[in-house]
Amino acid sequence: MATFFALTSRGLVDALRDELAQLGAKNLEKEPGGVYFDSNWATVYRANLRLRTATRVVKPILRFPAYKNEDLYNNIRKFDFTSLIEPEGTLAVEASVRDSVFTDQRFVAMKVKDAIVDQFREKTGTRPSVDNDKPDLVIVVRAYKNTFSVSLDTSGDPLFKRGYRVGTGDAPLKEHVAAGLLKLAEWDGETPIVDPMCGSGTILIEAALQARAIAPGTLRRRFGFMGWKGFDSEAFKTELEAAIAMEDEAAIRIESALDRIYPATMAADAGVSVEEKRRPLFYGYDVDSKVIKLAQANAREAGVDDLISFRRHAMETLEAPIEKGIIITNPPYGARLGDEESLKDVYRDLAFTLKSRFKGWSAFVLSGNPQLSSAMKLKATRKSVVYNGLIECRLLKYDMF
Repeated sequence: MATFFALTSRGLVDALRDELAQLGAKNLEKEPGGVYFDSNWATVYRANLRLRTATRVVKPILRFPAYKNEDLYNNIRKFDFTSLIEPEGTLAVEASVRDSVFTDQRFVAMKVKDAIVDQFREKTGTRPSVDNDKPDLVIVVRAYKNTFSVSLDTSGDPLFKRGYRVGTGDAPLKEHVAAGLLKLAEWDGETPIVDPMCGSGTILIEAALQARAIAPGTLRRRFGFMGWKGFDSEAFKTELEAAIAMEDEAAIRIESALDRIYPATMAADAGVSVEEKRRPLFYGYDVDSKVIKLAQANAREAGVDDLISFRRHAMETLEAPIEKGIIITNPPYGARLGDEESLKDVYRDLAFTLKSRFKGWSAFVLSGNPQLSSAMKLKATRKSVVYNGLIECRLLKYDMF
């Protein structure tokens, strides 16, 4: 077994830890930005395929103090990078620095790259090329107070890039955060969800993927570890097939849930249109017809469009489309769209809609601006901290009695 680190947004570490435990990872240890765990490579393949709340999975390889250029260069060379890729391969270095004598992350990345390619040249007579688009190997370097942590990225593209996005609206919610909101809301996987300000549909598409047990990594074509020496393609194939097999059982469960929600006679009614015969588990609304079309296209690309109804509709006049469910939504909060004062009306309208037309429901509202959420004049029964990018937010639960 080896030690790995799964990264996520602050506020989602507990959800990520629970996911890793379910996948069989061992010796879980939480940090503010993620979870350390021990596993074999089959479990790492499984984690990259199935984790919903992670942004990437890395393998730590070096940790050392460095105050001078030669300290950094010599310590990097302590690891044998020639064991990972062929000399004709490609690599990229991602670096960040904070509170260190090294202040330029580009210089740090260059110095690390120089140490690695010099090692290759001395051992093999040739060197790998730099490719920042689709490298065989990504080295992640973090410097904090002159202590360097060096890791290998097993994921490649960030795991929140599921591969289904055709387009987005303004300030889209990242997929792993949307999945995290579902965890924080303690959604059971079957209760209908309404998003009255759905944008390009991320929350509902993530919910539909969970309902269908579609592992997010199965929508991708490539992971970082695929370019490494020792990549076990058979073990990966086994994990991929196991992930896909979970979809069959979930399909049966969702059909049973839909049978309970919708009357059996509805589909047989000759006077009902094809659209009306649909049995969505999720309902998304937005006033912008362009983002509704994007949401529909994204859902089709993800293979879950049959479970979601996206329609253009103003939140102010929205009626509950189904007898019972929950609301999860990410309204604008000033940092992304327009003026705070004008947005207060949006929050007041949301509160009115919830109180008057969604009685008996629970609503989960992601707010990155306490001034705006206070305009709702509703008492939250639960508050969960979660970061949306660099913005500290609260997922506020409101029970509509």
